[in-house]
Amino acid sequence: MILASAAVSVFLISYALIATERVNRVAAALGGVAGMTVIGLVDAETAFFDPETGVDWNVIFLLFGMMVIVGVLKQTGLFEFLALWAARRSGGHPYRLLVLLVLVTSVVAPILDNVTCVLLVAPVTLSVCRRLGLSPMPYLVSLVLAANLGGPSTLIADPPNIIIGSRAGLTFDDFLIHSLPLSVALLAGYCLLARVLFRSYLSTPVDLDGLGDLRPRDAIVNMRLLVRCLVVLALVMVAFSLHTVVHLDPSVVAMMGAGVTVLVSRTTPEEFLEEVEWGTLAFFMALFVLIGSLVEVGVIGELGRLAADWMGDRELLGATALLFGSGVFGAFVDNIPYTTAMVPIVEDMVAVTPHGGAESPLWWAFVWGADLGGNATAVAAGANVVVLGIAAKAGQPISFLGFTKYGVVVTVLSLAIAWLYLYLRYFALA
Repeated sequence: MILASAAVSVFLISYALIATERVNRVAAALGGVAGMTVIGLVDAETAFFDPETGVDWNVIFLLFGMMVIVGVLKQTGLFEFLALWAARRSGGHPYRLLVLLVLVTSVVAPILDNVTCVLLVAPVTLSVCRRLGLSPMPYLVSLVLAANLGGPSTLIADPPNIIIGSRAGLTFDDFLIHSLPLSVALLAGYCLLARVLFRSYLSTPVDLDGLGDLRPRDAIVNMRLLVRCLVVLALVMVAFSLHTVVHLDPSVVAMMGAGVTVLVSRTTPEEFLEEVEWGTLAFFMALFVLIGSLVEVGVIGELGRLAADWMGDRELLGATALLFGSGVFGAFVDNIPYTTAMVPIVEDMVAVTPHGGAESPLWWAFVWGADLGGNATAVAAGANVVVLGIAAKAGQPISFLGFTKYGVVVTVLSLAIAWLYLYLRYFALA
């Protein structure tokens, strides 16, 4: 009992520091691991080799592999090309430009993950808006909202998907079948909603002379490298979708793709490793160990049993609670630590229902709630923090309230649509 109390105390302190951003989140998570080590809950065996209490290496290597692929792809100028293409195709109409940028984001984010997508597209969007004399606020906010709305679409589109997919055994194809239709509907709905939300910014056409002679094609700095990278990326996506046929875990596919990308690009380690977000990987590893410590002392198991007993055979009630609860809680805390903490509890809830794996509405409600709740506030997801940081650095700051007043509206509507989709697909038509 004393050990369990100590473990909970260390976890809550670490979580509070992560949520409030009083200290760097990586430092807070690693400090929590140090605390768990001091009280005797963490050693090399439990941290690195135990599948229940240690690091989920499938998640880590999947993220690492995709980061390497993106790092090489970034050198080709592809993302600058896409932003300039959207500007030219808009014909100077602000609303059309916004829709085209949302389209670019919704295509790129499910393949490269939403944080990476906005990290690459946002700076170019700022540059385009500056040249055209447009306020970048509606475009940057739309990039974030679109990236998060597209989060449920694939296994690799949002970090919570990777965590949940690894634990629940959900494949790349499962996300395409169960979750992609919802993302498509939400993104289409957002394009209509954006016209109302940002109507005061989107009414006056602009002159494309601000772009000068700059053409989209000029942004591609290495066409041969781009073609090679796109071929490798396409093969990686095919391998992801054939996961059950080729019997290769997504993490192995991502690492193979990273190796081939580095080989065909002939980049140096300094070049392709520069884009790897080592802090993010360390954060994930520390979170897994923190949650594993609570598993070790039985805290997570007890919470899971309580949740399962409360739900009983009311699967719709459990799914509804997970969807809206994750959306609300995720609005105030980054969805990555929230998901990591909740996964074993949801696993216990799923165990007492007649459905498991990809057929369980509980898993999908959890995915959608965690992903869509990331739109509610400026700190609810990594993509939000990244874009607001880029905007502030460029002298175009977006306030917490300025983002949240749009994010809350989109989150409420998207969760309502997600619940309707959940009910029709898994209960009304079952």
